[in-house]
Amino acid sequence: MAVRSRDDGLGVPDEEPGRDGPADRGEGHPERSGGTPREQGRTGGPLDVADVIAEGVRGVPAAEIPRRLCAVAVELLPVTGASVSLRGNGMPMRMGASDPAAARLAEIQATLGDGPSLYAAEAGAPVLASDLTAGRDARRWPVFAQQAAEAGVRAVYSVPLGDDAVCVGTLDLYGDAPHELSGRELHTARLVAGVMTLALMSLPLDDEDDEDAVEASWLSVVAAEQDEVYQAIGMIMAQLGVGADEALALLRAHAFAEGRTALDVAHEVITHRMRFDED
Repeated sequence: MAVRSRDDGLGVPDEEPGRDGPADRGEGHPERSGGTPREQGRTGGPLDVADVIAEGVRGVPAAEIPRRLCAVAVELLPVTGASVSLRGNGMPMRMGASDPAAARLAEIQATLGDGPSLYAAEAGAPVLASDLTAGRDARRWPVFAQQAAEAGVRAVYSVPLGDDAVCVGTLDLYGDAPHELSGRELHTARLVAGVMTLALMSLPLDDEDDEDAVEASWLSVVAAEQDEVYQAIGMIMAQLGVGADEALALLRAHAFAEGRTALDVAHEVITHRMRFDED
């Protein structure tokens, strides 16, 4: 599926920039300066990005494909982590991440209800926050930028999953230093996002011939986490007599005030370890 490349004022030019960034020259990544897996094959010859992606998911169980594609994105691009999330009713649903730190960044955006990922999902176009330490990116998402910096992240690149008609989620890439993606790097990110879209849409919900596989279907864990959020919202609505939007806002606000994720707080609400009272 194609991904939009229009300029919507979110940092995405009509034509991708042609200049190479520091990562293309090996700056900031000494171990990469002699050539990388994304530039050379094992014998030193050119290796097509599509071949790297195909090799990265070959033989991988269906449920592991989202996580594995995140790891492939880290291998191909000058980033330190990646995560993938589907758009949810109220909150994004994290499908996989390259590592716990990337998973945490995805949860921070979901908890805040703000950040490049949510903007990319809404606009259906890439949102490239090349420098969260200063400038317009830091001003656009000041709270997220601060929390990202505390987690060691200085740049976030969010690429939508889907096509021109609908965005089903985002591939989010995290860098530990400010960096503007080159045209080649953005093209690679879009290619990974396209493969991710096809993979997510093609994954079986279950295996009708294997009851164990049904229980461990690729969507089961994500659905369980999202259900906890919905249950918590319902309980807060009942406790305070408020609507769903306000209940979600209160859940997020409490999570932010406690320095925790919305999922953490939702779990405590449904297990009756936390109650939202009038006072």
